Amino acid sequence: MTYKDHTNEGVELLKKLIATPSISRDEEKAADVLEEYLESKNLHPKRHGNNLWCVNSTFDEAKPTILLNAHIDTVKPVAGWLHDPFTPTLEGETLYGLGSNDCGGGLMALLQTFIILNEEGLKNYNLVYLASCEEEVSGKNGIESVLPLLPKIDFAIVGEPTGMQPAIAEKGLMVIDATAHGKAGHAARNEGDNAIYHAIKDIQWLSEWQFPKQTELLGPVKNTVTIVNAGTQHNVIPDQCTFTIDVRSNECYTNEEIFAFFQEHLTSELKARSFRLSSSRIDESHPFVQACIREGLKPFGSPTLSDQALMRFPSLKLGPGDSSRSHTADEYIKISEIDNAISLYFKLLSNLGSASI
Repeated sequence: MTYKDHTNEGVELLKKLIATPSISRDEEKAADVLEEYLESKNLHPKRHGNNLWCVNSTFDEAKPTILLNAHIDTVKPVAGWLHDPFTPTLEGETLYGLGSNDCGGGLMALLQTFIILNEEGLKNYNLVYLASCEEEVSGKNGIESVLPLLPKIDFAIVGEPTGMQPAIAEKGLMVIDATAHGKAGHAARNEGDNAIYHAIKDIQWLSEWQFPKQTELLGPVKNTVTIVNAGTQHNVIPDQCTFTIDVRSNECYTNEEIFAFFQEHLTSELKARSFRLSSSRIDESHPFVQACIREGLKPFGSPTLSDQALMRFPSLKLGPGDSSRSHTADEYIKISEIDNAISLYFKLLSNLGSASI
């Protein structure tokens, strides 16, 4: 097969996946479609829930291992689609459909690259291809559940849409549920202690506070209050006000450090939903990053979260498509973007030596 044949085959498979709804936590049928394809290629896929992976046919534990990862799940379609989100529609070289950009393009380009390299025979390293589920909701049954089942990973490429520019840093995420307490009373009398007013003081502090450490790649930690709820009726002073804080951490602070600092400076009761979605960064001196730079690519820091947050080994995001198209109406990927991605992935990976991983 030529590279163009691989692109065409990947596009046809992507069309089938678009036509098979795979909203996060409901990816079983899409996983079935992909599993059938992998089996047809004699790649002997393994499956854990709706996660699928395969290793190169000449796998050698003595060699370093590179993970090629992208996700099969999608968000729910938003309003405003002019095309049917579950009907793959090809107009010229533009393929419309839910999940085409996030993350179908990367899913297909990495898969076809894996197939090409596996057929040619790998000498310097091993490859693992992983199609993970529940990425859009950072679900416990997604990549977090399958990483312990994989061989030891030395480096990973995550195929999120980055315009095929290497995202060498990624902000983390922590969601905090806050509760301000007061005392109920009648609104007509001078009694009670309004929890809303306590919450306002904390929210004001959050809007003004900025952590001093920041980097050129990821900038400052970003704190945003996104939900506020209080009160039961107009004439009752509320004794409780809840609000939600969305925290996007940079690589200078751990989620635990940020949470502890907030506990010291806010009067509201705080509870973090999780500390597990950490910021990540790979050093620009890493051989793969240097290989990208030699190809004229420009490393950058990404504000959006991916499965990379759950990886505890060197990784970067590099994939076809544009992040700005993700989660939007009439999401699309261009066929040329998939074609170029396969070619670039192959070139970058072909030139890696075992000592470079």
